[in-house]
Amino acid sequence: MTQQPLRGVTSLRFNQDQSCFCCAMETGVRIYNVEPLMEKGHLDHEQVGSMGLVEMLHRSNLLALVGGGSSPKFSEISVLIWDDAREGKDSKDKLVLEFTFTKPVLAVRMRHDKIVIVLKNRIYVYSFPDNPRKLFEFDTRDNPKGLCDLCPSLEKQLLVFPGHKCGSLQLVDLASTKPGTSSAPFTINAHQSDVACVSLNQPGTVVASASQKGTLIRLFDTQSKEKLVELRRGTDPATLYCHLCRWDLPQICLHSR
Repeated sequence: MTQQPLRGVTSLRFNQDQSCFCCAMETGVRIYNVEPLMEKGHLDHEQVGSMGLVEMLHRSNLLALVGGGSSPKFSEISVLIWDDAREGKDSKDKLVLEFTFTKPVLAVRMRHDKIVIVLKNRIYVYSFPDNPRKLFEFDTRDNPKGLCDLCPSLEKQLLVFPGHKCGSLQLVDLASTKPGTSSAPFTINAHQSDVACVSLNQPGTVVASASQKGTLIRLFDTQSKEKLVELRRGTDPATLYCHLCRWDLPQICLHSR
């Protein structure tokens, strides 16, 4: 008897305006609408295998897929762009772009004109989706969680990721950085221990972060780099998984254990 794949969720990501979220699963991909909460679409295990990462581009037909889990059909070192609106019976007919590297892909972020791909010690930025070409490449300290966030706003093109110094954040304005040139990112000394999670609000005016200790969450102004507020989650250390800065309300959602 053939053993059925496990139904576990390997990763979960909201889209850029948090109106949908997508789950990379052992059984494929599931996409849900937030309000009302309902399934919006899915890719079966037969189509894509078990998935490690999935990222949506707004509410469009484009998905970024990275293989993973127990029975992957796609490699963990490649990002595949799936166009669900494209005609074709075979899964290969839906795959329109591929970005391949020498090391596992740990995270993918997208906006209307760019895609960001995160490896353990390097971040790549490409133009997207038409005629993709590499625009930027940033070296980072060890980043095993693939921590990174990209502002979706038309007005700001901010990218944030862990800095070279322990506990620091690097902010890059992609709009003012010329492709192919080395530009020193702005550095925020956010924490004394390694960063555990980082998030930009939708307009790109505030960046929130927490350290591996998991007791403090700090918010910084992305323009002045000044600390706006410090929030205490508790006194006991905890593992933080994600948080979201709401763009329309001063709220943070934090998941920990």
